[in-house]
Amino acid sequence: MSAPDALSAHDRRALRIEVFVVLAVTFGLSAVTATLQLIDFVLRGLAGQTVALNPRRSYFDLIDLGLNLAYITQLCAWGALAVYLLWRSGYTAERIGLGRLRFRPDLLGGLGLAALIGIPGLALYVASRALGLSAAVVPTELGDTWWRTPVLLLVSFANGWAEEVVVVGYLLTRLRQFRVNPVTALIASSVLRGLYHLYQGFGAGLGNLAMGLIFGYVWQRTGRLWPLIIAHGVIDAVAFVGYALLAPHLGWLGIDPPAAT
Repeated sequence: MSAPDALSAHDRRALRIEVFVVLAVTFGLSAVTATLQLIDFVLRGLAGQTVALNPRRSYFDLIDLGLNLAYITQLCAWGALAVYLLWRSGYTAERIGLGRLRFRPDLLGGLGLAALIGIPGLALYVASRALGLSAAVVPTELGDTWWRTPVLLLVSFANGWAEEVVVVGYLLTRLRQFRVNPVTALIASSVLRGLYHLYQGFGAGLGNLAMGLIFGYVWQRTGRLWPLIIAHGVIDAVAFVGYALLAPHLGWLGIDPPAAT
């Protein structure tokens, strides 16, 4: 990665405001609400709470579809906003790792990262549930509709796009411009990722903090953002679609299958 760009006092002030606003409308606000939700869950008994990652948003099938598509659009817009703001300040897509997609470093690297994170992540969730440190996570409440699988796949990769672009590509680039130590920046980005997952419980917060450290380090070393987006999308897709298809056989995780429509 290139050295941080020199910033005037005016530019530094403007970028601080920009970062605050971007986080306030995206994952910074999510971190605040997730923390408050965790406190609420702890006060009511964390182990007895249930969290749906893809809730049913309407009793009417087509309205539910429309609301899910709107949510996907919002996630894509968050990532696009971050890319646009970086582009306005002279950072092209290539400079933050969104250049031409490559098979070996991006696709294969993403699949490798997905395996590295996904398998231990499932083990951590099971252990957290056994210790009462996690709510029961339901990957999807969507019933067996004709659009369920395509929407879950779209949500998976929209999650990957939004989180990795904003929390890694955008935030670490801005922190580098502020001349923040790379290790400190990596920790800050990872803590943010852990915080906005706390609504699932302490285990999810810890697991996502570790994921943030690994993903951020990979980006700092390689400058490639696509492997992170692909890995995140694959992890979510396996969790969401796999759960939707295999829920009746996952009773050992203490999770009920999604309700039929």
